[in-house]
Amino acid sequence: MRLSRITTYASSLLLATGLALTGAGTAGATEGSAAEAYVALGDSYSSGVGAGEYDSGSGDCKRSNRAYPVLWANSHAPSSFSFTACSGARTGDVISNQLGPLNSGTTLVSITVGGNDAGFADVMTTCVLQSESACIARVNEAKQYVDTTLPGKLDDTYSAIRGKAPNAQVSVLGYPRFYKLSGSCVAGLTENERSAINGAADHLNAATAKRAADYGFAFGNPTQAFTGHEICSGDSWLHSVNWSNIGESYHPTAAGQSGGYLPTFNGTV
Repeated sequence: MRLSRITTYASSLLLATGLALTGAGTAGATEGSAAEAYVALGDSYSSGVGAGEYDSGSGDCKRSNRAYPVLWANSHAPSSFSFTACSGARTGDVISNQLGPLNSGTTLVSITVGGNDAGFADVMTTCVLQSESACIARVNEAKQYVDTTLPGKLDDTYSAIRGKAPNAQVSVLGYPRFYKLSGSCVAGLTENERSAINGAADHLNAATAKRAADYGFAFGNPTQAFTGHEICSGDSWLHSVNWSNIGESYHPTAAGQSGGYLPTFNGTV
């Protein structure tokens, strides 16, 4: 039975609330890395929602000890590491709540942001609970937002980061495609819906990469690292709808953080 036929108000409310992009490393430091002062910013894809082992002190931000910033810090032993990424964060939240550790001594910054601004949680809610036509219309609405409104919000965020950390190398990471097309899934969304959602991720990544380049920031696209590990691949590094922990839906697993995001980040530094 298609998940999009689930129409009860309770299910819709639960999914809409939980799907927001909610917002053990190896021993031994890399030579020369001790001079790094690293700050990890962003939304749930940076905080590690979906990877488990959450720091109890991080509260609703759900910062995971398996998130790629922690894995990188564990293996490189920077001189300082501040982890302020938070579940559900939008660009404005990064500016208002996450930039405190940045200063002229910061040498490395990572960030994922933009998916919540573009309403991707609502996109997935619509696609899971409503019709194919409603899904594709909501995807197109999100893409229009990415074209018209998100660039200015990214400008504000990147300008704030550069202003507070003028000497830092900044690595901006994107989002993976969710689905392997013509894959192993026999229920759920249609292929047209899956293709539209993948296209929206590509659209967001392209817009984010352009804004990052305009600021001289590195951009890491995780799509290649996740290829073969999408939902419907048979070896997914992404949660599908997780009814037992709805907030982890459509987020990377621990394997997605270590096998997908960590190498992508490493490729930018």
